[in-house]
Amino acid sequence: MTLDYVALVMLVVVVLILFYGIIAIHDIPYEIAKKRNHPHQDAIHYAGWVSLFTLHVLWPFLWIWATLWREDRGWGIQKIEQEQHDIQHHLSVLTTQIEQLQQEITQLKKPPEPVPEVVPVVQEVLASSQEEK
Repeated sequence: MTLDYVALVMLVVVVLILFYGIIAIHDIPYEIAKKRNHPHQDAIHYAGWVSLFTLHVLWPFLWIWATLWREDRGWGIQKIEQEQHDIQHHLSVLTTQIEQLQQEITQLKKPPEPVPEVVPVVQEVLASSQEEK
């Protein structure tokens, strides 16, 4: 008889722990949203209660919704677009610099243009000046 009461108390305790555990778990996305100062934290909280009655079907989506927002970057979409634009601009600048360097290298690798021989020209000038005298 005593074991029956002990078993009944254990059953009630386990059911209460599970009940309060499920209620505590459903509130995790709201706590994340509150910590991150999410603009939709009330909606996440209400949706968490709805998820509690739908056997936590919505709960993973609420978790994702709560974690997408960060106060320093918002949803992050505009900043990513700006970063991609900056990277693209930097890449185009580097590409033009590489092209300029390649042109300079090809100019430096060309053999020098032959310089006309100065000695025969000087000799001709000297010879013509001597003839005039």
